[in-house]
Amino acid sequence: MVAEKQHPSFFHAATCFIGVFLMISIGFFVYEASVHAVIFLALIWVGVNAAQLGYTYLEIRDLMNRGISNALPAIYIFLLIGMVIASFMQSGTVPSLIYYGLDLLNPAIFLAAGLVLCSLMSVATGTSWGTVGTVGVVLIGIGETMGIPLPIVAGMIVSGATFGDKLSPISDTTNLAAMSAGTNLYRHIHVMLYTTVPTFLIVLVILIFLGLQYAENPLPTDSIGEIRAALIDAYQLNLLFTLLPILLMFGLSMKRYSPEISMSSSILLAMAIAVFYQGKEVIDVINALWQNTPGETGVESIDALLGRGGIYSMAWTLLLSIMALALGGILHYAGFLRVLLAHVVAGIERISVLIATTIFSGFFSNIAMGEAYISIILNCQLFKDSYQKRGLDKAVLSRSVEEGSTMTTGLIPWTTAGAFYAATLGVATLEYAPYAFLNLLNPIISIVMAILGIGLLRNDQKSVG
Repeated sequence: MVAEKQHPSFFHAATCFIGVFLMISIGFFVYEASVHAVIFLALIWVGVNAAQLGYTYLEIRDLMNRGISNALPAIYIFLLIGMVIASFMQSGTVPSLIYYGLDLLNPAIFLAAGLVLCSLMSVATGTSWGTVGTVGVVLIGIGETMGIPLPIVAGMIVSGATFGDKLSPISDTTNLAAMSAGTNLYRHIHVMLYTTVPTFLIVLVILIFLGLQYAENPLPTDSIGEIRAALIDAYQLNLLFTLLPILLMFGLSMKRYSPEISMSSSILLAMAIAVFYQGKEVIDVINALWQNTPGETGVESIDALLGRGGIYSMAWTLLLSIMALALGGILHYAGFLRVLLAHVVAGIERISVLIATTIFSGFFSNIAMGEAYISIILNCQLFKDSYQKRGLDKAVLSRSVEEGSTMTTGLIPWTTAGAFYAATLGVATLEYAPYAFLNLLNPIISIVMAILGIGLLRNDQKSVG
């Protein structure tokens, strides 16, 4: 069907893409319009451009359907993510991580321990926003009391929060990148470990040395004691029970069970623990899978965290993803992205340059559009063919896109993430950005490793130089 239509010229493709770029940029930043509404207008614009190539309405709708249908398995996972988060709250899994994680806090190792705590929390919950808005707020207060400069503390929090947002199997951006690149979720996570683990260790060492400067500063035991007392009053926090759901999920994941089976099993186990161990009402636990309710510890920030999750909580991201995938379907199958790609990567011969271009494209897409979600989808569509022609594993593409999009979105003041972090932590984005070491170093280390031929995998899963 597509082969019988006209192929867009480079000028036509560029005009179409620039139109999308301007609509999203102006609509989002100038008029502060809903991003979903702006994407709808962009769909109309791209559809009109496809019609100029000879596509009928039904054919354009088919292009949209093809873009969405390729991502159906990941859409199922999106629904499960909300239920996993809610069930982990109900079972006491997340409260346990907070309660025992606060034991790690010591003035000499505050920054390093805070990084570990935020990383664990973001991996467990799959959200950087939730981590920043809860544990991050607690750590900012503790760091201020200790006399540690707030930009350093905020940078540490953003680094740890982004770590899980990038690697957690229940993170929306992790699933979105795997879905958009057409790779398996756990394959995507496995390939990201090549660059993320070395970066994390480097950042940990940096924060240990920075933290030694504040070893003699006092620890605000009253604030920590208040949080721990509230949690122990509201939950039973025996790790032998509360950590079982997350251990089951990761155990099944390591055994290569599908994400749907791993997540569903952990949800059922968490529900059982919530009912039989935490003493919650069955109907309340079931309803929480749709829309969780705030906790009742008496600590506002903690209660907000404990109320996260449920299918309903994923609606904003899921609907945006579906609309963006439909947009990507037209751009891809009508040939607009393919024509642009031919010119963008025409002079690229080395794999390392391709990866660097992908990462920088993600960063500039964030600057232009203010949203990592759209950036991830569009860049996967833009570079997919180029990675495939070089025989690279699709997970190398999804990793590079995450390192350009997910890792940098919190460093830009006008992105939704950057604005949220700044407002929540009370530190301007450009003030904490120099200390968000994980976000800064991960893209750089990825490019360096690509130049050295490390961590590059072909479709036969063998490393290449």
